[in-house]
Amino acid sequence: MSSVTAQSASPDALGGAAAMIQTSELTKFYPGAEVAAVDHLGLEVRAAEVFGLLGPNGAGKTTTAGMLGTRVVPSSGRAFVGGVDVVGEPARAKQLIGVVSQTNTLDRQLTVQENLYFHGRLFGFAAPESRRRADELLQRFQLSEWAGASVFALSGGMAQRLMVARAIFHRPAVLFLDEPTAGLDPQSRLALWDLVRELNGEGQTILLTTHYMEEADQLCNRVAIMDHGRILALDRPAELKRSLDAETVVVLRARGDGESLLARLRSAVPEIVRWRSEGDALELQVKGAERLVPRLVAAAEESGHEVLDISVAQPTLENVFISLTGRALRD
Repeated sequence: MSSVTAQSASPDALGGAAAMIQTSELTKFYPGAEVAAVDHLGLEVRAAEVFGLLGPNGAGKTTTAGMLGTRVVPSSGRAFVGGVDVVGEPARAKQLIGVVSQTNTLDRQLTVQENLYFHGRLFGFAAPESRRRADELLQRFQLSEWAGASVFALSGGMAQRLMVARAIFHRPAVLFLDEPTAGLDPQSRLALWDLVRELNGEGQTILLTTHYMEEADQLCNRVAIMDHGRILALDRPAELKRSLDAETVVVLRARGDGESLLARLRSAVPEIVRWRSEGDALELQVKGAERLVPRLVAAAEESGHEVLDISVAQPTLENVFISLTGRALRD
């Protein structure tokens, strides 16, 4: 079996872990575009971490993953995976990466088992070893009973598991998951989350792109919030949420003029540190307020506003994104 060994990069300043992915000034302009899809990106992903690129559609996440995975040629800048230059040595870099893309890329002409077997042969596994590895992965991913079936027989979740099995077949240094749960039902999404945790627990370095804030929060050691091709913030999910300097997020809906209501609420509850309106709703980020809900309801009603609904939650990564961009992550 042919193989390429990942070269050890310089230790990261935080935690001492080697950097498995490094980029410098990485930029991509598509023909005819006035702005860069990815704009001078500098990034380090440590070995054995799950690193998330979180942002709305069009933020540059998939283009970034494409450049790191050799599918997209950068306009400028440099990128390394396992110490290998992905532009200068793309064939060598491909030996170090596994990719699960947004779309189903399974070969429809092959059976479930053959999709794995021929992938192994492509990466230099001898026939007996490739067959053994395929059977081992089918069993691990609970697909053995479908080994001889067409991939058309697989559900969306099963097809996604097969794509992950294929991506790790050659034991890559880095696994790229590009929007891996898009379109999956909740049960399949949770099953894939468990699989990601299991792989990472075995030491697999994973770069995950997603626009699901809960997914990034649940799975990632660190998250880079990305928009318009640039990283706006990068840290552990808990630290990103703590950066809001708010302990509670309140969404309040009421009848009446929103501006006068907001003015009254800010006067009555000075612990409100940030706010925004969306339709008939006010979103308030509050720090350290006691008896928060009764105070808000009383202030609204005293100013002649009928409260229709009020909800209280902890800050989320979407709140962080809104505070950075002024718009919702789903936009």
